[in-house]
Amino acid sequence: PHGVMAVFGPYNFPGHLPNGHIVPALLAGNCVVFKPSDQTPLTADLTLQCWLQAGLPEGVINLVQGGVAVGQALAGAPDIDGLLFTGSAKVGGMLHEQFAGQLDKVLALELGGNNPLVVKDVPDQRAAVLAILQSAFLSGGQRCTCARRLIVPDDEVGDHLIDALAEAIGELHLAGQFSNDPEPFYSGLVSVAAADDLLKAQEALENLGGTIINRMLRLEKNTSLVSPALIDVTGLDIPDEEHFGPLLKVYRYRDWEEALRLANATRYGLSAGLIGGEQADWEDFLLRIRAGIVNWNRQTTGASGEAPFGGVGESGNHRPSAFYAADYCAYPVASMEADSLEMPEKLPPGIKL
Repeated sequence: PHGVMAVFGPYNFPGHLPNGHIVPALLAGNCVVFKPSDQTPLTADLTLQCWLQAGLPEGVINLVQGGVAVGQALAGAPDIDGLLFTGSAKVGGMLHEQFAGQLDKVLALELGGNNPLVVKDVPDQRAAVLAILQSAFLSGGQRCTCARRLIVPDDEVGDHLIDALAEAIGELHLAGQFSNDPEPFYSGLVSVAAADDLLKAQEALENLGGTIINRMLRLEKNTSLVSPALIDVTGLDIPDEEHFGPLLKVYRYRDWEEALRLANATRYGLSAGLIGGEQADWEDFLLRIRAGIVNWNRQTTGASGEAPFGGVGESGNHRPSAFYAADYCAYPVASMEADSLEMPEKLPPGIKL
């Protein structure tokens, strides 16, 4: 084991995602200091209670609540042996700078992405629309693997698909807090501020020339409940940013090479998906796309912990989690052993005994 590992958790999946670091760290014999998102403190408190009730010795896992100042202090603590972080690329970059030159500390960054979802020849339009909805708007778009960019053929088939998608978005059942009859597709975002930021992002994209197909609206006054946005930004110079919520940008392409170029036109590289196409298209896509999680005819969300989880570019620092998490929670030890010393039959050159 390394020793004491600091774990910084995100607000989305506030129980599950921190455990993606905590469990392998504990299994490897480390102690953990867990700082959750300041937006989800109660979940973290309940998680720690569960660990203690399960019999984990006191002091093996520790909880520190707080905001930015607490995080900075913990990250700068000289006694930690590593920091395991899931969150935004902005904060991940700050931690990377802070840890520069500290060769004795492990830093594992699981960050976000401006994830592409490419649509090719689709025989079943309804199934394609469902896959897009599940990729872009599941959990209100608050998953790091959510599709942020929809890349669609610039032809009649693409037109029909976008029309069908826009209609389906308009029919989504969304509801406020604790509304379960009927169960909504998603409810409010993590905070009113998060909803405000997304509405500002929509306005900025529109000011850059984006065409609003489905406009994001605040559905209940003074709440974080917003409807999904679908915005056509084809041919525009759009900042390469992750909008962490139900905002999907549309790009139209004329040929396969342009589709791949658009898909890879990002500094991130977390997830990517191909809907439609044939086996040869999929093999070409899988070979050429720069992402760590790549799916065919499946939604981009819902990654399995039984596979590696991570990306390239600014989606992390080459420390994949999930199935590979044990690799950054312990260090390898190589050894050569014998139960006794023996003289060789022939001494090495230059030695006399």
